[in-house]
Amino acid sequence: MSNLVQIRVAADASDGFDSPAKQKAANRSSYSNRPFLSLRRAKQFLGAAKFKLFLVLFALSIVVFVSSRLSSWMGWNPHHSSSVSSTSRGGYTVLINTWRHKSLLKQTVAHYASCQSADAIHVVWSESEQPSERLKTYLNKIVVLKSQKAHKPNFRFDINADGEPNSRFKPIKDLKTDAIFSVDDDVVVPCSTLDFAFSVWQSAPFTMVGFVPRIHWLDKEQNNAAYYRYGGWWSVWWMGTYSMVLSKAAFFHRKYLDLYTHEMSPSIQDYVSRERTCEDIAMSLFVANATSGPPIWVKGTFCSFTFKDRIQFAVYGLQ
Repeated sequence: MSNLVQIRVAADASDGFDSPAKQKAANRSSYSNRPFLSLRRAKQFLGAAKFKLFLVLFALSIVVFVSSRLSSWMGWNPHHSSSVSSTSRGGYTVLINTWRHKSLLKQTVAHYASCQSADAIHVVWSESEQPSERLKTYLNKIVVLKSQKAHKPNFRFDINADGEPNSRFKPIKDLKTDAIFSVDDDVVVPCSTLDFAFSVWQSAPFTMVGFVPRIHWLDKEQNNAAYYRYGGWWSVWWMGTYSMVLSKAAFFHRKYLDLYTHEMSPSIQDYVSRERTCEDIAMSLFVANATSGPPIWVKGTFCSFTFKDRIQFAVYGLQ
């Protein structure tokens, strides 16, 4: 009996885990499972890589969307550049608004004629008395003399004998540029500063880009009507923000001359005609409403003179 037990125990031991036969079988089993394990690991790796790639693409799409919305809100939209008229020249037209400042007008025209990117100079003449032939001859000569390029700026008067303030933004025939630089006859912006502002405008050609910031804010609401306060330069400086730039010195697209004349609210045009003021504010708010974005204030040094040729102020937002 004891011998039988010993034989069975020995047999069990020989058939155990440490037996050569079972070791070979176990090895064959492990070798046969390795391709399946490698395939599973490869699938897991590819799945993780795809997930990471998805996260990266999702993050990039969010960045692109936010940046596009932000650029639109800020008024910078590179897609607008493709919409600019292909027949437009690369420079800008200087649109000078004048009112009984003949001596200042001579200085202003001479200065802007010397700017390389000035393609044309138009003087909006809003007096009942026509400009004299002597003045016309002088200004034409000064444009030719001061211009530093082969193509001399085209110069002419745009006569508005009725003195209507809205006529400042009357459509102009035969314009060769999309860019309009609207400026008062007592404002002189250095050519280098003007060229920089022009480059900013080219990045956002349907936005108003100017040097004279202003601010307005809600004062009160009464009888379903909103009343606003208007602040000048010192309000802008004190509050650290602005809500408009004035056409006293600003770039805008030529299409706004047509839109202001034909699509501006009649009540606003009537107010400007009656009060004989605020056409610059009306234009700034009109452009902002059309673009659903704010104007761009370009900081820079420039001079403005009174009718006595004395400096009235010299710096707006000195860099």
